Amino acid sequence: MKDENLIHKQQSELLQQGIRNWQGRKEWFFNRDYTDTYEQYYEGPYKRAEVDQKRVMGNLMKADPRVKTLLEFGCGTTRFTRWWHEIGLEATGGDISPFMLSQALHLFGGNLVMADSHFMPFKDSTFDAVIFMNTFEYYKDPHRVLQEAARVSRHGIAMGMMNKITPKLIRRRVQQAVGKNEFYRTATFYTVGSLKRIIAEALPDRDLEIFWNCTGLPSWFPFSEWKVPVGDFFGIYIKFND
Repeated sequence: MKDENLIHKQQSELLQQGIRNWQGRKEWFFNRDYTDTYEQYYEGPYKRAEVDQKRVMGNLMKADPRVKTLLEFGCGTTRFTRWWHEIGLEATGGDISPFMLSQALHLFGGNLVMADSHFMPFKDSTFDAVIFMNTFEYYKDPHRVLQEAARVSRHGIAMGMMNKITPKLIRRRVQQAVGKNEFYRTATFYTVGSLKRIIAEALPDRDLEIFWNCTGLPSWFPFSEWKVPVGDFFGIYIKFND
């Protein structure tokens, strides 16, 4: 799945041409001003959030013992993809951004694929689960992406999401309005409730259960996660029972 020669060739061509914005698209993950510093962001201001998010997502995934293999779509530089093996899961990464994958190639030892999440290049039931980490917010057709993930997965779908109901909502809205945060400019924020509705619409015939938890609470809060749909981030797992 990982064609190193092809990705190296694409990376070389992009560098030679001095391309910093892929195909003129506005999304931040097609702009090298943001993708080139993505890993540094996690090592700096986002470190506490990363720790909390990994704990929430790890607990959700470990609750389904059937899951041993993962496809993480929107894997980016494989920041989370590299971590799954620490909790006993074998991961494959997929992303649409050549800028992200050109870094992932040197950071991740597993399989990688460059593709669109709306058209996943895998056979039915290839993986135990499909997971999206902070990427589902950017998909143009979330119903289609869920249907593709359900086709490729045997046992479930997991999502780590920026929560619409957050103490930082006003700040996010202002940043979106004035164009001060490129990570939010093309994002669609969901709540646990709105995402559940989309899941029901996209997968009406599946026998499934939904589990979730919230984190991203202020540092002064007495605990870092809870079963209340308020916080910067929530993790959700769709468990297939059919």
